[in-house]
Amino acid sequence: MQPYKYDEILTESVRDGLVDEVHSGFVLYGNKNEIKNIKGDSKDYPFYLRSCAKPLQAALLIDYGMDKFYDMTLEEIALCTASHAGEKVHTDIVSGFLNRIGLDESYLKCGLHEPLSKTRQYEMKVNNEKLTQVYNNCSGKHAMMLALCKMNNWDLKTYDYINHPLQVEIRKKINELCEVKKDYPITKDGCGVPIFSMPLKNILKGYLNLFCDNKYFKITQAFLKHPYLIGGEDRTDTKVMQLGNLDEESCQTSSIVAKVGAGGLCVVVNIEKQEGFIVKISDCDMPTRELVVFEMLNKLGWCNTNINKTLKTLHLDTVGEKRVDLPDLITF
Repeated sequence: MQPYKYDEILTESVRDGLVDEVHSGFVLYGNKNEIKNIKGDSKDYPFYLRSCAKPLQAALLIDYGMDKFYDMTLEEIALCTASHAGEKVHTDIVSGFLNRIGLDESYLKCGLHEPLSKTRQYEMKVNNEKLTQVYNNCSGKHAMMLALCKMNNWDLKTYDYINHPLQVEIRKKINELCEVKKDYPITKDGCGVPIFSMPLKNILKGYLNLFCDNKYFKITQAFLKHPYLIGGEDRTDTKVMQLGNLDEESCQTSSIVAKVGAGGLCVVVNIEKQEGFIVKISDCDMPTRELVVFEMLNKLGWCNTNINKTLKTLHLDTVGEKRVDLPDLITF
């Protein structure tokens, strides 16, 4: 079965009357009791969670009491769940946490890539700074994994292996939170650790079960109080949470959490309403994902923010617009 037989058009770019670009995908919305297909119906095809797994993986730091064992700050907990942009505010926290538990960057098995932040890339080139693993946007997650291994006397060198006790526990926890009852494909994520797949509705269930459970209050607070640490410069999840938590005039709630993942994913939960939605863009286009997420926020009445949909040339001539196709909806 091919899932993209069942996706639906979400956005069109129209230039002077002609449709120039089309992006399709899936949008689901619901609560713990019911989840609806708003656009597209993937027929329960499984998708990899990618970085949307991070808050679910981090649930173990609460389950095992790691937060208390290491006397973790909310900032440190935020980085454990983050796909950070590699800015100094991010890397300093990751490095500091590793140092505090008696480890260093050499233990990280997440691999190397440049910071996602264009500003930080420029600063590093100007200052001739060395690229290390801590700049990987998954370094906080890997630091959390190492800390949990050290606390439990699990092997530090093989924590990325699928049969390692850490990864076994992560799989159990994710399946529990996401209410997964069967086996779906598993592969390696970009940072090298196992990543699991499941239907989109189960991913959303997992987020609702995590963020609407007082047991995981510290993870929720890490998101709400430190949205910039979750992503950073020009990151969609940070933009969503800063709107929801800082601009009270345009938003009806101060309880919105969001997390993006590769593969065109974004999950958003309104903790106050105990509702959420998930977006999956079929061609993984990141600007389209952001546009659809903000349009959903407006449609649900969670925010009332202006979205720039105009298409301009480099000379600032307006040549068209982007259109978002979502129903005028969407309530229980």
